[in-house]
Amino acid sequence: MKQFVLFQMWEPSRKSFIAVHEFYVTQANKRLLAQFKDIETEARKAAEHWLEDNNHRFDPDRHDPGSFYEQAHDIEIEFYQLLSGMHNTTRLSVVAGMYHEWDKQFRDWMITEVNHWHHGNHTEAKIWSVDFGKIAELFKSLGWNIQSKSYFRKLDACRLVINIYKHGKGKSLEELKKKYPEYLRNPYGTFGDDFFELDFLDHTHLSITDAHVEEFSSAITGFWEDVPKTILKSQDFIVPNWLESAILKDLNSRTISK
Repeated sequence: MKQFVLFQMWEPSRKSFIAVHEFYVTQANKRLLAQFKDIETEARKAAEHWLEDNNHRFDPDRHDPGSFYEQAHDIEIEFYQLLSGMHNTTRLSVVAGMYHEWDKQFRDWMITEVNHWHHGNHTEAKIWSVDFGKIAELFKSLGWNIQSKSYFRKLDACRLVINIYKHGKGKSLEELKKKYPEYLRNPYGTFGDDFFELDFLDHTHLSITDAHVEEFSSAITGFWEDVPKTILKSQDFIVPNWLESAILKDLNSRTISK
């Protein structure tokens, strides 16, 4: 019996997806993240500039030199903290763009493949809107278990990080606390064994490093490399409810329009 092809990854397409992703990451590092490579020195220079700009105000008969240097030190600390916060925000923005581009390309690829055997506005809209977890379950039933792969945890963590970055408090924050607390900066030091400190952390403590950015990037590359060349319809395949419902709506729309 001839097996029916549901999805197919054309190798030039795979290479293109990876190349576009790697270009984005390379340029983001070069044009954005590299600007923060030495914020300690920049903070120190900010303090030095403050001293130079305020040197005319210093009167040795009236002022304590130590107080001026103390103010300069405060300027250095504040400047460093502001740049550090901007660095974190820039990382999050880069990761958000990276993740959303991957998500859009993957769903667009799915729609292109589905259109070979079914075309309909309801199905296309559903693929764009359905939760990624349901998409993963669809492919698992077809033999590609995304959730069992090493890259999945990073993609899952990245999804939560981006949701928190965009929306603040919510379900994603609570899920991140339980599954990936390493992406929350603990102002009190390292987390204890019972993780009681997590109760006091919120979206303002979301923090990622350059290493995290690289890990998320590698996960996306790993995903594209892992997409099976051909995904066939098995005899025991059951169409998930969300996809079946969308397909039926398309078929009903065609019947009504006739």
